[in-house]
Amino acid sequence: MSRRRSGVSDANMSLTPMIDVMTTLLAVFMVTTPMMMTGIDIDLPRAGTSAMTGNDHSIQISVDARGNYYLLDQQLPRDEIVKRAIAMRGENPNLTITLSGDTHADYGAVMSMMGKLKDVGFQRVGLRTKLDNK
Repeated sequence: MSRRRSGVSDANMSLTPMIDVMTTLLAVFMVTTPMMMTGIDIDLPRAGTSAMTGNDHSIQISVDARGNYYLLDQQLPRDEIVKRAIAMRGENPNLTITLSGDTHADYGAVMSMMGKLKDVGFQRVGLRTKLDNK
């Protein structure tokens, strides 16, 4: 015996897969957007004519002209920034630190942060500058 299907088809669309995809995209954008922020507005020193390139993930630490430390755009004490960087390194062992110091920042404040990061095992710490367009 053969069964014959009626000519009526089920035209309902399942929204569950579309909602899953949209939720995943939303979560990805919510996580990555804060990482793309450049941090606070500082006047970077000029040095060299070539830019440093890299494909790895980097976190931005800044030192303003008054010697205050910032992780992205949040002002924190130096030791708290180091603790957070260590926690981030646990999730990504190839983490790179980009240290931005204002042109008028105290050299000791910038080097203090760099030294503290080196002391806790960060090998990839770089200084961010503007390109010299001379």
